Amino acid sequence: MLKGLTQDLKSADPAAWKRACLRAFHGVLLALCLPGLPLGGLYWLSKPAPYPLWAALGLAGLGLLLGLAALQLAGRSARDPRLNKQQAGLTSAMQLASAPAVPFLLGCAALHQPLAWGLLWVGAALLYAAARGRVGKSIS
Repeated sequence: MLKGLTQDLKSADPAAWKRACLRAFHGVLLALCLPGLPLGGLYWLSKPAPYPLWAALGLAGLGLLLGLAALQLAGRSARDPRLNKQQAGLTSAMQLASAPAVPFLLGCAALHQPLAWGLLWVGAALLYAAARGRVGKSIS
């Protein structure tokens, strides 16, 4: 993955830069989300008390709100006039990865509460689709 990323970054072709942005996006997303499942599983094994319904809904809302904020901030990076198109695209792609990562990680912390983790992971999937659609847009 890193070899392909390096080759794409060295290219002057806009399609190669878009591929580099996608590789960076998925690499950062993986790095952010990878610790979530084992840590959430360990927390689940401790048998914590379930959340009340209002707390599960509030946690899901917080995850969605933070993910949307990450999308907004990544959009600002994509339009930063101090960066050229390639730098802005790569910076934005790496920041976009945090949008689905936030609700995913919150969902991992709520594995013991099916409603909370279900809502959070659905939110993470929706934010992934939104973020994935924005990757590389500033380069074209």
